[in-house]
Amino acid sequence: MVIIGVTGGIASGKSTVTKFFIDLGAYLIDWDVLGHEVMLPQKRAWKGVVDYFGTEILNEDLSINRQILGQLVFNKPEKLQRLNQIVHPEIFKEDKRLVEKIRSEDPNAIIIKDVPLLTAEIKQTLVDKAVVVYATEENQIRRLKDRGFTVEEARRRIGAHVSIDEKMKFADFVIYNDGSIEETRRQVEKIYDQILLEERHV
Repeated sequence: MVIIGVTGGIASGKSTVTKFFIDLGAYLIDWDVLGHEVMLPQKRAWKGVVDYFGTEILNEDLSINRQILGQLVFNKPEKLQRLNQIVHPEIFKEDKRLVEKIRSEDPNAIIIKDVPLLTAEIKQTLVDKAVVVYATEENQIRRLKDRGFTVEEARRRIGAHVSIDEKMKFADFVIYNDGSIEETRRQVEKIYDQILLEERHV
């Protein structure tokens, strides 16, 4: 079994890349989805987040309003760090459960983890290989504009994330996602084939 962490900058094309890996037969564990699940009402992370940030972040149905929460932590490293300290342990638990479930069903599985922030600790303990999806800032801004952001908002969003250079430090593979969809697909296929080949020779 091989676990591949996929990360990249905002609007770099991570979703496209993970979809191509799934098309090739990989399993997906999406940490954004896990982040939503562990913060459902009355779960441990939900309680921790509400205790720290207050009930003003709640919708009428007691779910966490992620837009309000996002505004509270945007450009506030201490608050973002505290949020991560509350939520990440719960994500790690759920991640481990899913990995074991996949392992029991398919011992030769290739698992893709869509990881927004790939740290040295995560690289060492939770993934075997790291793939960084790279796009130029010009293309990131263009894609964010397509999502309805102004150029200034797009630049702020990009600046608020860990720099791509920092993420590249942990990369085993880099996918350059500034060309056509087919060019990106071919890069994914090449990486997938290489990992399969390495596994057969272990």
